[in-house]
Amino acid sequence: MVVRLMLQSTTGLLQQAKDFLSTCYAELEKSESCLQERIEEVEREIRDTGTYEHTYEELQHGARMAWRNSNRCIGRLFWKSLNVFDERSARSPQEVKRALLNHISYATNGGKIRPTITVFSAQRPETEVCGVRIWNHQLVRYAGYETDKGLRGDPDSLAFTKICTSLGWHGDASEYDVLPLVVQVDGQRPEWFAIARDEVLEVPIRHPDCSRFAELGLQWYAVPMISDMALEIGGIRYPAAPFNGWYMGTEIGARNLADRHRYNKLPEVAEVFELDVHRERTLWRDRALVELNRAVLYSFQESGVRIVDHHTAARQFEQFERTETDAHRAVTGDWTWLIPPVSPAATHIFHRNYDNRMVTPNYLRQPPPYPPIIET
Repeated sequence: MVVRLMLQSTTGLLQQAKDFLSTCYAELEKSESCLQERIEEVEREIRDTGTYEHTYEELQHGARMAWRNSNRCIGRLFWKSLNVFDERSARSPQEVKRALLNHISYATNGGKIRPTITVFSAQRPETEVCGVRIWNHQLVRYAGYETDKGLRGDPDSLAFTKICTSLGWHGDASEYDVLPLVVQVDGQRPEWFAIARDEVLEVPIRHPDCSRFAELGLQWYAVPMISDMALEIGGIRYPAAPFNGWYMGTEIGARNLADRHRYNKLPEVAEVFELDVHRERTLWRDRALVELNRAVLYSFQESGVRIVDHHTAARQFEQFERTETDAHRAVTGDWTWLIPPVSPAATHIFHRNYDNRMVTPNYLRQPPPYPPIIET
């Protein structure tokens, strides 16, 4: 029975490898003989070891294909520009930390943000324990605290902040307290590494027309680097593969700083602009939301940090759809994520339907590597 299951597993893996390699090598304009030679090599490797290893070229193009196939991403037009760092040989928490700090520095690039992914070791077929796991949701993220005076910082980080504290880290309990990197290797006890403040580019948020806006003391970090998703290429899963593009302004101005369950800053913005908050029909929330988003876009531009507004991003996605159609590839997408959270009906995306089926290579959600916090 065990042998039969193993044969079924390796047979499935070989088919996934063949499917990926056929597409990858065709897009890289490699010859049919080169493809067949590689498939035979992979087949022998799977037969002997139960798995196979991607070449760097396959890893690079596979990671780019995964971005192209990401149903929730509006920024896929730039998938070919993804920079790929191969860190599959990293074996210690210190080596992983070094690679992550390099990722932060390289991707940030003084504000001229570079789309980047750093790929660590693949999950082995004979074990459920992953070689490398990054416990953070994003490489840079603000902590959240429950205090006697209420919530402070990012409420979305409350549970993870408690985990970091239980591991021995202690923050400043400020509104914008950068969490440490938490790294686990081979299922051992995780280790945390503080990120120096000068290693994180942050943008103070001010408004182009309202000087009082700066009194709110708002800020945000420059680069969104997702670090808790798995990269899957040709049946091979990489549980640690942090990646980034650049921000669309509404991610910060309409979600991170505006959502009631996040920083919930709309009432304070409304007060700065002296809006009537006593009646909903004044649309004070909408007006405050627009001004907050104007401030985010203005601040990033003034700080020399790459960002895109949602109307430009939608036009870029429309161009992506055309290029994919020209390449005879179907465009998949999750409509609920592709529409921007501000003025969605003003974009073409709102008026379209998308096929939300999963195509690989892709970035996949995975269960967190840590147990849930149990309140006592």
